[in-house]
Amino acid sequence: MYFQGDRIFCTGDKGLENAVFVGGGGEEYGVKQGLALNYANRHGLVAGATGTGKTVTLQILAEGFSAAGVPVFLSDVKGDLSGLAKPGSASFKLHEAFTSRAAKIGFDDYTYEGFPVTFWDLLGRQGHPVRTTVAEMGPLLLSRLLELSEAQEGILNIAFRLADEEGLPLLDLKDLQALLVWVGENRDQLSLRYGNVSVQSIGAIQRRLLVLENQGGAQLFGEPALELSDIMLTDKAGRGRINILVADQLMGSPRLYATFLLWLLSELFEELPEVGDPDKPKLVFFFDEAHLLFEDAPKALIDKVEQVARLIRSKGVGVYFITQNPADVPEDILGQLGNRVQHALRAFTAKDRKELKHAAETYRDNPRFSIEDAIREVGVGEAVTSMLEKKGVPGMAERTLIRPPSSQLGPIEPGERAAQINASPVAGKYEELIDKRSAYEILAKRAADAAKEAEEAEARAEEEEERAREFKQARRYSRDDDDDRRSSRSRSGRGDSFGEKLTKNVMKELTGTTGRRIVRGILGGLFRGR
Repeated sequence: MYFQGDRIFCTGDKGLENAVFVGGGGEEYGVKQGLALNYANRHGLVAGATGTGKTVTLQILAEGFSAAGVPVFLSDVKGDLSGLAKPGSASFKLHEAFTSRAAKIGFDDYTYEGFPVTFWDLLGRQGHPVRTTVAEMGPLLLSRLLELSEAQEGILNIAFRLADEEGLPLLDLKDLQALLVWVGENRDQLSLRYGNVSVQSIGAIQRRLLVLENQGGAQLFGEPALELSDIMLTDKAGRGRINILVADQLMGSPRLYATFLLWLLSELFEELPEVGDPDKPKLVFFFDEAHLLFEDAPKALIDKVEQVARLIRSKGVGVYFITQNPADVPEDILGQLGNRVQHALRAFTAKDRKELKHAAETYRDNPRFSIEDAIREVGVGEAVTSMLEKKGVPGMAERTLIRPPSSQLGPIEPGERAAQINASPVAGKYEELIDKRSAYEILAKRAADAAKEAEEAEARAEEEEERAREFKQARRYSRDDDDDRRSSRSRSGRGDSFGEKLTKNVMKELTGTTGRRIVRGILGGLFRGR
């Protein structure tokens, strides 16, 4: 996109407004390339092979949006992006290379500066804990996270439906585990209403929940849950805060990582009001390692992502997918990504060449060069870019030298990170876990009440038996005792049917010691074991 006469926004460049400065294109890279803020909510793509400069592009885009007053949410997959919080340094080994590049692309006011950063961490180790509730996650995303079969997902939907009907809040994993036990105990009645509820499927879900718990997923669920307003803050100078999700360790559980980001995107879609076409986005959301979202994803989930991507722009949210190959993103979603930065793709196999050609065909042709050749040949820190122009028309593809970052390239020290966390506007808000009364506690009380009722019934039965024995003992020496007993046996034999006798025997057994154990085992064992 060419902005020779128009104004472009750029960190540190006072003569440019209304766009994020990306780099220099054209002959000798002297023509500024920018991403227009009023089209930034039309989404985007940053793609390229490993080591071609995607992380730096992500860094400079985050800087540009922040400086324009737009909050950003991104994932730090490699652990490098914490450097956004600290200015770059003239003592850095790439200082001369950065200043030379800045001069080449006309970045005359290039300076080093840090940006307001908020660190988040699902594991709660290197950032503020970030949580949601099981109910907010919902059965669709939870089924995706647990890799459930269709039948198992059906049972999970039944559990969520029952939680609503029975007034059982689902906040954390132990709530869901307790509810599934209750579903198993009542499976006969539930099967008549909802279809087959098998013990095997419930057991499979419980095992998946155990695996998730062992992977640290239990820390994702609970309260206080994340408030969306806390990732849409600006600092006193009006710069948008850059929210960094610490994901280097989280990538050991890729499905948990992808599901959390998709949940957050869905929450933004559900909760934010319509704003139409704003002058600049309310939030820009970067989805790094986007291929993890779509690998083996069921069609229902892909349809959900497509719906969110299509409609969330009217909420003022721009979504940018970062991945190695554009082919990682489904075609229907790829078609909605208007702003593109394509770093180099390697073509070692026939499949690679086919994908490279397909990637080139998605750009608007530039008569000065072959897009396919350019994607193959661009060096590190260089890319083929295409940004939306007036009326949302895709801009002509341009071979662009990406501008150098103003913040530190590489991670900050642990002490510096701790200082940023302590100075954060949400410091202390999410650190302490709150365990409210929810499904687990409610079902535990029901189990305790049932056990108490069984004990009381047993005690009453024992009292009645004792009174009966005392009565018989008192009548033993009565002269009519034998006649009464014979008469009683005769009436009992004639009056009691087989069903009545069976019922009496069952009730006697349930009110006895063995019966109390059964009731406790079914209703109370789970909760006392907690």
